[in-house]
Amino acid sequence: MRLLTLAAAWLLVAIGVVGVFLPLLPTTPFMILAAALFARSSPRFEQWLLDHPRYGQPLIDWRREGAISRKAKIASVSLMSASYVIVWIVGPPQLWLKLLVGAILVACAVFVLTRPGPRTS
Repeated sequence: MRLLTLAAAWLLVAIGVVGVFLPLLPTTPFMILAAALFARSSPRFEQWLLDHPRYGQPLIDWRREGAISRKAKIASVSLMSASYVIVWIVGPPQLWLKLLVGAILVACAVFVLTRPGPRTS
């Protein structure tokens, strides 16, 4: 079971890294899940992820406070908006599907925007 959990964690890290380059695929939720799985399967890799220069601080902020930085909120909502524009231009022709995607993105944006910002130490 430990190896399966470890493999799933690495898969989530890989998906998160791909998400850095694809605007429709978020990075942080995959890294949060990967850190949780690493906590159960490999404390060494969990620490590696928490010490990572790019992903570490957002993961620590999320674990401690459920917090998302202002910069991350702006990036997230901006990329969701840009993605929605792309859906309208080149997405499926069905209006109901475009509206469904919009509703999902709005719900995600509301969630992100209502999270607290990290407290400065």
